[in-house]
Amino acid sequence: MAKCLALSLIISGLFIGLVSPEWNLLNPRWGKRVEEVSPEWNILNQRLEENVVGDNLKSYCESWRINVELNNIRGFSVVPQECVEHVKKYMTSSQYKADSVRAVEEIRLYLSGCCTLKGDGKYSWIFDIDETLLSTIPYYKKHGFGGEKLNATSLEAWMKESKAPALDHTLELFHEIKNKGFKIFLVSSRKEILRSATVDNLVNVGYHGWTSLKLRGFDDELVEVKKYHSKVRQELVDEGHRIWGIVGDQWSTFDGLPMPNRTFKLPNSIYYKP
Repeated sequence: MAKCLALSLIISGLFIGLVSPEWNLLNPRWGKRVEEVSPEWNILNQRLEENVVGDNLKSYCESWRINVELNNIRGFSVVPQECVEHVKKYMTSSQYKADSVRAVEEIRLYLSGCCTLKGDGKYSWIFDIDETLLSTIPYYKKHGFGGEKLNATSLEAWMKESKAPALDHTLELFHEIKNKGFKIFLVSSRKEILRSATVDNLVNVGYHGWTSLKLRGFDDELVEVKKYHSKVRQELVDEGHRIWGIVGDQWSTFDGLPMPNRTFKLPNSIYYKP
């Protein structure tokens, strides 16, 4: 009877802890520990705590990741340390691929009825590069998966090797949009010094036939990413181009004027570009 009473107290304590205003995900305060009631239940108490904290940590990290995608969480320099493993699992999972493929299917659906090209050569589409056409996941696997502050010198050295793999779903989409008659503009926050390596990488994995590759020149390096992308779009519009769509993985890719007819964001929980 005493053991049953102790177990009841454990379970009650857990539920009280979950709803208590003193509950803190990373430092839960459970009140009395079970060993104070019955020392022989110490192991059970430990397992219950690990399970409940683990489940809530997973929920917390998934909520954090979703709110990054919704653009509610902005300006973070690193992924929270307790969520690095969670983000890593997602970005290397079949779910990440499924989410990306679903986004691409939405683009195809839009294209099926959005526009009739008039043949004047001014219908345009913009693609970002990293985590849109090419994947930097191989780099981040070796560098903390977002849990380390970005080392731009290290990342650029890796980019110069031209070994980033293509994202297959957008590789197919790229050619479908090009074959419909759209002019393709690649607009990236990569620096101009990476042009040769970027072109080699793109061609090596199957991208070709774009109209122009826009990279950040020396004068643009200190400009916010969103202002840089807005500036490039304005230049294209001034040249008479009609921007029907943009595909990217960062909200800063779409921010500002002029706006295209539609924007499509691919998932990316590893880093944030303001």
